[in-house]
Amino acid sequence: MVKHMFAYLLLWSLSHELYGAGKMDDGLKPKSWSNQNLASVPLDLNVHLRNLDLSNNLIRRLHKLDLPYLEQLDLSSNQLELISDGALVDLTHLKELNLSMNSLNNNYDRNSKALQSIGGLKSLDISLNSLGYEAVKLYLQNKSSLELLKMSGNSLTWLTHDLFKESEGIMNLSIDDNIISAIDPGTFEPLKNLENLNLAKNNLPHICDFKLQQVKYLNISRNSIEFFVTTEDNHMYSLEILDLSHNRLLYFPILPTFNQLKYLYLHHNIMGTLMSEASMVSDANSLYNEVVRKGAVGIIKNYLHSNWRLMPIIFIDLSYNYFTSFPMETLSLLPSLEGLNFSFNCVQNLTWNVRHDSAFEYYRQLYFPSLKYLNMQSNGLVSVSPLFLQALTQVETINLQDNSLQPCAPVGQVHSSSSPQQLNVNSSCVAFGNVRTLKHLNLEDNNIKILYVKAFQKSSLLSLNLARNSHMVMQIGSLDDIKETLQSLTISELNITNNDLFLPCMPMLMHLNMSNNNLNVLPQSLNCSPLRELSIKNNAFVSLNYSLIQALSANLQVIYISQNYFTCCDSQWLDILNNSRIKMPDISHTKCVLGGRTVLIEEYLKNPSLLCTSRIKGIQLGQTIIVVLFVGVLITVLIMFTWKVCT
Repeated sequence: MVKHMFAYLLLWSLSHELYGAGKMDDGLKPKSWSNQNLASVPLDLNVHLRNLDLSNNLIRRLHKLDLPYLEQLDLSSNQLELISDGALVDLTHLKELNLSMNSLNNNYDRNSKALQSIGGLKSLDISLNSLGYEAVKLYLQNKSSLELLKMSGNSLTWLTHDLFKESEGIMNLSIDDNIISAIDPGTFEPLKNLENLNLAKNNLPHICDFKLQQVKYLNISRNSIEFFVTTEDNHMYSLEILDLSHNRLLYFPILPTFNQLKYLYLHHNIMGTLMSEASMVSDANSLYNEVVRKGAVGIIKNYLHSNWRLMPIIFIDLSYNYFTSFPMETLSLLPSLEGLNFSFNCVQNLTWNVRHDSAFEYYRQLYFPSLKYLNMQSNGLVSVSPLFLQALTQVETINLQDNSLQPCAPVGQVHSSSSPQQLNVNSSCVAFGNVRTLKHLNLEDNNIKILYVKAFQKSSLLSLNLARNSHMVMQIGSLDDIKETLQSLTISELNITNNDLFLPCMPMLMHLNMSNNNLNVLPQSLNCSPLRELSIKNNAFVSLNYSLIQALSANLQVIYISQNYFTCCDSQWLDILNNSRIKMPDISHTKCVLGGRTVLIEEYLKNPSLLCTSRIKGIQLGQTIIVVLFVGVLITVLIMFTWKVCT
C-alpha cells in the first residue's frame, strides 16, 4: 500500500512540475498568433516555444522576449518601428527571423544594435522596409553566421564593396525590387559561399565583368541591361542558371569560358532589332574588346562563339525578341542544347542563311545534335528551309502554332538523303516526313488550306494538333501514314461536318478533341481506338451511337459533351456514361431538348422515366384527340352527303 502511495505521489509531482514549467511537450509545437490584431506580444507565452508566428498584426514596438528556446520568429506585416535594447538578447537559439513589411527605416540605428545581440542567426528577412544603404549596413553588423538574407523591395540605390564584410557566410541573397543602378567592383567576391543571387527588378544598365565564380543561380531580370560580358580567364565558374529576361539586351551574353551553365533565359529583350546574326556577333565581340580589353589594337577574336562551343547549355528561352532571321550558326554551336523557345519573334522565312563554305560554292550543313524541343510559335512563318529540318537530327517536339505554314503535297516532298546542292533551300511548304524523329507536332492556327494524302509520310507522330485551321480540307487518307502511332489528335475549330471528316482506324489513339465543329455523328472508325479522353463539345449532336459508346466505355475516362442539341428521351448512351466511372466535367453545363424546351441534363437524370413517360402520354393523348376529331369530321361529311343524295 505504501509503495503504491509513493508511486502515485511521484507521478503527481512530475506532472505538476511539467505543468508549472509551461507544458514542455506543447512548447515543441509551433504557435501562431497571426492575424489577431495584436498591438503587442502576448505576455503568457510558453517559455519553451521554438516557433512563434506574430505576422499580420499591429505591433509597433518589440520589448524583451523571454523565450530562450525560440528558433523561428515571424514578425512580418506589422507596424514595427522600434526594437528595444535587449529585446532579443535572450533569444540565444534563434535561427530564423522575419521582419519584412514593417517600418524598420525608422530608428534603424537603435534597432540595429538590438539585432547585433543575435549571434547565431541563419536566416534574416528585412524586405519591404524602405531601407537605404546606411540602414542595411547597420542591420548586417555581426551577422557572420547568416546564410539566407532577403532585402527585397527596399530603397537601395547602390552596393559597395564593404556592405557584406560582416556577413560573408551568406549562401542565398535576394536584393530584388530595389532601385540599384551601380555595384562597386568586389561587392560580392567576399561571399565565398554565395550560390543564389537575385538582383531582379532594379536599374542595372550592364554587366561589364562578371567574376562570381561561386554563384550557381543568378537572376538579373527586369533591369535595363544592354550587354553582359565576362573577362576571358581559366577559372571554372559554377553558374548553372542565368536569367537575363525582361531587359534591353541587344546581343547574346559573352559568358565565362569555363562554366556549368544549363539554363539561359533571354526572353523579353530587344535582340535582333537592328542587325543580322553576323553583324550582331561582330558588334558583340567589338564591345568586348572595348569594355574588357580597353580597345586593344589587333585582330578582334570571336569571343562569343569560342565560349559558346564549350557551354553545356540544355535550354535557352529567346522568346519575345525581335529576330527577323534565325541565329543558325550561333545556336548550332551548343552541343548539349535540348530545348529552344524561339516563339513570338519576327522570322517570316526560316531560310538557310548560313555562310558558304570557303572552298566550295554550296551551303554548309550545320546540325543541332541534341535538340529535342523547338518552339517557333507566333513568328509569322510562311516557309521553312528543308536544310533547317535536316539539321534537326534528334527533334521530338515542334510547336508551330499561329504561323502560316502549309504541309507539302507528296510531289513537293524532298527526301533527306538529297545533297545540299540539290535541295530547294527556300521551299514554300514544309515536308514534315523528312523529320524522322518527330513525335509531337503543333500546327494549330496556320490557315492550312489542304491536308494532303501522305502529308506525314515516313513520320511516326504520337500527337498532332490541327486546331483552328477553319478552311482546311482533309483529303481521304491524309492521316493514314500516322494511324498506327498517333496517340493524341486535336481537330477542334475546323468548321467541319461529318462529310468533311475522314478518320482512319487508329489503334493507339487515346486523346481526341473534336470540339467546336458541326459534327452530328461519331465516326464509326473510333471503335478501333482505346480512347481515354474525348471532347465533342460545341457540335451538332442530338444523340450518340449506343453501341459505339458501349465499346468506348471500356477505356474512356473523361468525356466533354456540353453545347450540343441532345434529345433528352433518346439517351441510352447517357445511361452508360452516367452509370460508369467515366467523368463528365462539363455535365453541369450540358442541356438536352424536351418537348420544345431545354433542360439541364443533371435535372433530367434525376427522374428521366417520369419526364419521358409524361411526354409520351401527352403525345399519345394529342394523337387520340386528332383521330377522334378526324373521324367526327368524316362522319359529318358522310351524313351531309347522304342527306343531299336522298333529297
